[in-house]
Amino acid sequence: MDTFGTATPFGPNPIESKDDLKKFLIQLLDALESHTSPGGARVHVGYTGTHYDEAAAQLEGFSRPIWGLASLLAGGYDYKGTTRWVSGLANGTDPDSDEFWGNMRDKDQRMVECSALGFAIAVAREKLWDPLTPEAKEKAANWLNTMNDKEMPNTNWLWFRVFANLGLSKVGSPRFDAKRMKADLDHLDTFYISDGWSRDGPEGVVQLDYYSSSFAIQFAQLAYSKLQQAEDPVRCEEYRNRARKFALDFVHYFDPEGRALPFGRSLTYRWAMSSFWGALAFADVDLPAPLTWGVVKGLQLRNIRWWAKQAGAFNSDGTLTIGYVYPNHNMTENYNSPGSPYWCCKSFVTLSLPDSHPFWSSPEEPYPTALLETTKILRHPLHIATNLGGHTYILSSGQQCSYPVKQGAAKYGKLAYSTAFGYSVPVGNGTLEEVGGDNALALSDDDGETWKCRRDTREARFENDKWLRSMWYPWKDVEVETWLVPPNAGAPLWHLRVHRVRSGRHLSSAEGGFAIYGQGKSGRALDPTPGGEEFGTYEKGGEARAASKAGVVGVVDLLGTPSRVGKALRTDANTNLMVPRAVMPTLRAEHDGAGQDVWLVTAVFALPNVEGTEGARAGWLSEWEKRPTVPSEIAALMK
Repeated sequence: MDTFGTATPFGPNPIESKDDLKKFLIQLLDALESHTSPGGARVHVGYTGTHYDEAAAQLEGFSRPIWGLASLLAGGYDYKGTTRWVSGLANGTDPDSDEFWGNMRDKDQRMVECSALGFAIAVAREKLWDPLTPEAKEKAANWLNTMNDKEMPNTNWLWFRVFANLGLSKVGSPRFDAKRMKADLDHLDTFYISDGWSRDGPEGVVQLDYYSSSFAIQFAQLAYSKLQQAEDPVRCEEYRNRARKFALDFVHYFDPEGRALPFGRSLTYRWAMSSFWGALAFADVDLPAPLTWGVVKGLQLRNIRWWAKQAGAFNSDGTLTIGYVYPNHNMTENYNSPGSPYWCCKSFVTLSLPDSHPFWSSPEEPYPTALLETTKILRHPLHIATNLGGHTYILSSGQQCSYPVKQGAAKYGKLAYSTAFGYSVPVGNGTLEEVGGDNALALSDDDGETWKCRRDTREARFENDKWLRSMWYPWKDVEVETWLVPPNAGAPLWHLRVHRVRSGRHLSSAEGGFAIYGQGKSGRALDPTPGGEEFGTYEKGGEARAASKAGVVGVVDLLGTPSRVGKALRTDANTNLMVPRAVMPTLRAEHDGAGQDVWLVTAVFALPNVEGTEGARAGWLSEWEKRPTVPSEIAALMK
């Protein structure tokens, strides 16, 4: 029974070589055949809805796998199912077909899918475009061109129109709009900040998530730099230079086991999170030290390998589920259709490369030793990244989605995000257990009936390149100032949070640490323990922790406030992205509304297990006894 319910269709594949990666992709594509319409233009994987129409949703199921298929074909491979996509492109863009995708309107979801189609006909013209009849080519070009006079969101979406025009240019279509493409590129370049980073929108937007990297902007810049080198050499070299700088920051969002850091929206795209590394190879970027092609290969393949082992990411027929490590609609957005997760197929871009490319000819290397046991200020995304003590995570203050998005507070507003422990999302707002308040200071002004967690973070900045400082105004008469202090060599498994709360109303507070797998060796819920390193929960005064096969996590109130009590809170099922059953160490307290400053000082402990082992490494209790201290500059403000 060890593997019952935990095996994936892809488990036997080691995903270590180009041939392994090709087999993985082909299995994914094969699984879609029975879900494909007779004319090939629609792929229907499930029945859940989105804010856009069903035709657009089924277009997603068609278009997104083509990121992988086109890369496979561009690499010189054949695929028996290619005709499904050739027929689908013809039927989907034919207004007289029953499978017509529909005409594009302003800000239409169909625009998103043009990116994959443009890339596909640019890199695999001979097998995806040339087989079309002249009439089908004209209709496909007309359909792609219809987005050129439509309004688009002022975000990464503009890249989708760039790639539609890029594809049209590569197949020699008169529908290619060179003026529109240049205007879009010039505008997209205004999103650039510096040091390789672009925000997902104009100045004033503080959103630098995976759309700034693998999901959209960096991947698009690199693909463009490869495909348009002859036509636009100056811009292409600028994009490669940005990627070189960006890579030295982005590497800190990955851990040695291959996991990428869950942060922000659209995480159901899964291993698209690592597609930046493949795009570096596609664009033949000269790598900055300590990155080598063996390191980049490892970053990409370990991430794909890790995902291929996650049973909950796949249905039994090999199609992808909506969710993260397991099916989970609590964490998704209203634009996630059953076909949306196939954005992950961007990470198959290296299949387009020859065997002689250094990405494939270099032996895979582990995570760079020089980057282990480090802490780094990531200035533009307002993150402090660390992997001290064997735990990769970030401290975060200041980002937020530029428009309302489901679970925005959880996706951008938490105080910390971990590759091992992920983050949690609310499944309701009636009890604290429903809130999913890990790595958050949750506040209630109605005796715990409803709770607020930070979403709109203000005045975020680094102080002396040591810690993050920010403000949060949950109500008009409540202000919360927070300092996030990273770990140090003296207490490497702890980070520190200091909050100053000034309130004109009575408040209940609940500050959560990292959430962790909440079951014991028997598979039942963790039992309380008197202490020690055995699996279970522990509560004593202002302390709480939980230990399980996933590691150990905990919180401690460093001020010894009598009213602040530690609880090992069992959160509602399916709140955490990594595990469906979780426990979250939490500090609970009550605060009067006298308008005076109340200081909360919380030490947060976490140590994940190492792959292939159960539980945190032996001796972690001695690290638990090491407590961080409040920096003198912050302590002076508390007097």
